[in-house]
Amino acid sequence: MFRATISSLLHLVLDEEYVLIAFGYEDAALDVRFTYRVDLMHLSTKSTQQQSKNQSQTKAVAVAAAYQKAVGWAALDSSGILSPFHFTRRANGDNDITMKILYCGICHSDLHMTTNTFGFSSYPMIPGGLKGIEVASEEVRGGKGGERAGVGDGEAAGDEELPEEELVGVGSKEEGHEIVGVVTKVGCKVNKFKVGDKAGVGGFIGSCGTCTSCQNNLENYCTKVTHTATIFGGAEEEKNYGGFSDIMVVDEHFAIRFPNSLSLEGGAPLLGGGITVYSPMKYFGLNEAGKHLGVVGLGGLGHLAVKFAKAFGMKVTVISTSPNKKEEAIGRLGADSFLVSSDTMQMQAAMNTMDGILDTVSAAHPFNPLIRLLKCNGKLILLGAGVADIEKPIDLAVLLTAGRKLIAGSNSGGMKETQEMIDFAGKHNIVADVEVIPIDYINTAMKRLAKGDIRYRFVIDIGNTLTA
Repeated sequence: MFRATISSLLHLVLDEEYVLIAFGYEDAALDVRFTYRVDLMHLSTKSTQQQSKNQSQTKAVAVAAAYQKAVGWAALDSSGILSPFHFTRRANGDNDITMKILYCGICHSDLHMTTNTFGFSSYPMIPGGLKGIEVASEEVRGGKGGERAGVGDGEAAGDEELPEEELVGVGSKEEGHEIVGVVTKVGCKVNKFKVGDKAGVGGFIGSCGTCTSCQNNLENYCTKVTHTATIFGGAEEEKNYGGFSDIMVVDEHFAIRFPNSLSLEGGAPLLGGGITVYSPMKYFGLNEAGKHLGVVGLGGLGHLAVKFAKAFGMKVTVISTSPNKKEEAIGRLGADSFLVSSDTMQMQAAMNTMDGILDTVSAAHPFNPLIRLLKCNGKLILLGAGVADIEKPIDLAVLLTAGRKLIAGSNSGGMKETQEMIDFAGKHNIVADVEVIPIDYINTAMKRLAKGDIRYRFVIDIGNTLTA
């Protein structure tokens, strides 16, 4: 009877979650029932622990698959001092390429942003792509999945040898946006690149793709543009880190095919300074052979403007405050003439002779003398966003209306035009004049940059000098 009762109990317990049996042997039955329920709890706990372990492992694999380890040099505060910094890039998506960065240029906006000159810098900050102030939303093309922290051209006024306190003109806010390297991964939907190709990245890595600017291949003017490095604001997981680092992940649409004919170190600055001068020359018709172009300032932007203008077959006059740059402008860069802007006689003799002027200086300076240099229908194009020193605004108005002249501005160029620019540079062997430096020289380079002690661009040798 006892055995039969126990058998029935076991049988029923196996078939039911809970059964109470009392055939005069209630104690024995309860004892068996209790013992078996303990076993069930043990098995359930063990199963739950295993399930939790499996879920943790799956989550760890997913997290590892979602990000790539990276290292760069970052500024952690407004001192602007850069030091090694570990972080992560997003995983390579279907439309992405991952590139090993080999070189990255430095410009004045790197200096301004790392030292918080404008009061809105966000730290930690890896320079190498700061070109704006918005953090793109989820739907912005190419802007999804920003970088995650692990711890941690605007050509400014350096085009002219001015005191440091004057080097605060607001440029295009591009920081270290001159990135070149070699493709190491491609997504399954990538068509422009294959592993081993040379590629470049400029000042932005995403845009909405639907606005008028994007539809007209002017992604740089999209109000939702995603800049290569975040300037301020945004959650940590939305922050983008720039090109002073070992790898970059970018939607293929925002990467440039780099010509084999160009040196990587000399070509890198073209992705910032090169397109900044090329775009307005094309748009405003200042790329026609035989036309006369004035270039104000002979620095990072100015020397490239001279090179592109000469390749277009134009007559070029450099306008500078520094007489000692005449030999550089004419003898080495090939300009046709040189004006010292403080020499009244020289400036008067050149009145009404130029079809257009590219003004690359960001410090405050007078516009009226430049307007007088223009022919009827001439154009003064501001690239450095310098503050106009206008003592008599009415005079400026008269100068503009009397000759149907205009003052305009320009900021970089879209992806189609940037590719066109780099291809043109490859055909005509246009490269920037650079000083290549190791990554651990970066803080010294920044100090020299603040003093204008560079001809004409620092470029960091990332590939050979940045180690994990």
